[in-house]
Order: sequence, then structure tokens, then C-alpha cells
Amino acid sequence: MNKYGVLFVCTGNICRSPTAEGVFRHYAAQQGLSGHLHIDSAGTHGYHVGEPPDSRAIAAALARGVDMNDLRARKFSPADYGDFDLILAMDSGHHNIITRQIPNDARAQVALFMDYAPQAGSRDVPDPYYGGTAEFEYALDLVEQGVQGLIDHVRQQVESHANS
Repeated sequence: MNKYGVLFVCTGNICRSPTAEGVFRHYAAQQGLSGHLHIDSAGTHGYHVGEPPDSRAIAAALARGVDMNDLRARKFSPADYGDFDLILAMDSGHHNIITRQIPNDARAQVALFMDYAPQAGSRDVPDPYYGGTAEFEYALDLVEQGVQGLIDHVRQQVESHANS
């Protein structure tokens, strides 16, 4: 079975994008979609390759029932354009980087993650790295809103793939 691939991208892959990956995995499992999806995250820069998410991101997510302890940072690769159906940038800077590099034969659609939560009033998930608990909680709030909208979109894509 061909799985629908979703990739979340931020700068170092230790705060925002692994949080989105963890929350999306959690919601997808609750919706019975896990078996139909290939979910991952990456960073535009290789600062933290192989490292777990920031301990503050792990703690904030765990307090809401999302375990991200098994995730490890990796750098975004040109192969990702062919390996995923949807590449979601956590902010406009990441979107610009990813869009500039997109090859002509890319399978993936590139979008801003927060476009799936227009009601949130923000197109970017701000980087909480240099902040404290409040910044990580706010980023998680935005991620949860984005994931809720994304789940509806992905469910439609999975059903479309199943019927084709």
C-alpha cells in the first residue's frame, strides 16, 4: 500500500517540526490513520542531527499526552521532494528555503503548516528555542490547531488514494 507522506520542516528539527510530527502522529493514531501515513520531520540546517527534541518541547508535549522521546533530528534532503506528498514549513523563512530548492519533478506539494489553521491568526509558528515554558506552550497551542486542520485534509487524501 502506498502511504501518504507528510514532512514537517523547521530550522534545526528540535522544537517546532518534531512537535508537529509528534502531535500529528498522536492525532493520526486516534483517527485510525497511522497505517496510511508516512510522517517525519526535518531541519533546514544540520545543527542537531541525531539529537532528540529539545527537553522543553518534550515536556510540553508529554504534559498533553504526546510522547516524542523516540524522535531524532535530521537535515532536510533533496530526496524529500520525491519521498513525501506534503512538505509543511513551520514558518515563512523555511517555506522560502524549501520552495527555492524544489526540483521540477517534485512529487511533494510545499505549504505553510499554519495554512491549515487560518483561525489561529498566525501564518508562522514562532521559534520557542530562545524562550521559556510560555513560548513552548504557545508553539504547541499553534501546532495543535494546525494539526486539527491538517487531519481533515489528510483524511481526504488517504481516502482519495484508497479509491484510486
